Amino acid sequence: MSEFMYELKIPKDRIAVLIGKKGEVKKQIEETTNTELKIDSKEGDVVVTGEDALGLYTTKEIIDAIGRGFNPDFALLLLKQDNSFEKIDLKDYIGKSKKGQQRLRGRVIGAEGKSRKLIEELTETHISVYGKTVGIIGESEDAAIAKEAIVSLLEGSQHGNVYKWLEKKRKDKKKRMMLGEDKKEE
Repeated sequence: MSEFMYELKIPKDRIAVLIGKKGEVKKQIEETTNTELKIDSKEGDVVVTGEDALGLYTTKEIIDAIGRGFNPDFALLLLKQDNSFEKIDLKDYIGKSKKGQQRLRGRVIGAEGKSRKLIEELTETHISVYGKTVGIIGESEDAAIAKEAIVSLLEGSQHGNVYKWLEKKRKDKKKRMMLGEDKKEE
């Protein structure tokens, strides 16, 4: 059996979170994905090795999510097959201007975190705004909808319009789920 490998770099201030108290997070990731992590805490380099390509990819996503500001408990949700991790780079919307990135982060987070919380509630996802990125974890369809909403905000859409769109998407999903469940009962 051949061994696969990924090399990643995460912010140095996120290394301790990746390792966890007494190495618990690192150990949990290694055990659940059947991979091995080698972490260089001085440089922020992480090397992941393993024999299972899917386990390796999942591990890469979990590490990337932790590196983008997610709590390990949320990052580990990526172990569920239906869940995915979406990442939006703020530089794609404003360039490298620090002020511009700060303004965009503010649009996503909203006053006292209201915008981020509302998007999380309406899409049943978890969102992390960290550095120059916005990360989203949730069921694939929900994460894609949350990403579309956030991109809309980054492109200048009004918050109210985005929330209305999200509420419509949520109603549509509930309707589909109810219809799907009704069909199962027949």
